[in-house]
Amino acid sequence: MTPENRAAYWKANLRLLAILLVIWFVVSYGFGILLAPALNSIHLGGYPLGFWFAQQGSIYVFLALIFVYASRMNKLDKQFGVDEQ
Repeated sequence: MTPENRAAYWKANLRLLAILLVIWFVVSYGFGILLAPALNSIHLGGYPLGFWFAQQGSIYVFLALIFVYASRMNKLDKQFGVDEQ
């Protein structure tokens, strides 16, 4: 890999990480703490939605983000020719 390709690969990796971390922050902190009072008027499975995000939703979103990260990194690896063949 050339230095330019390494830099582009790392930049794409950091961009993906930043996007996924922002999503995780918004869901866990924003929905679970800041917006919880507003979300509590909606019920999911008998529980207020704000409570659900604080207890379960942020974990589910985190797990989904792990799978999204793995999938996107596989595509990124193939794009830059560093995939496992």
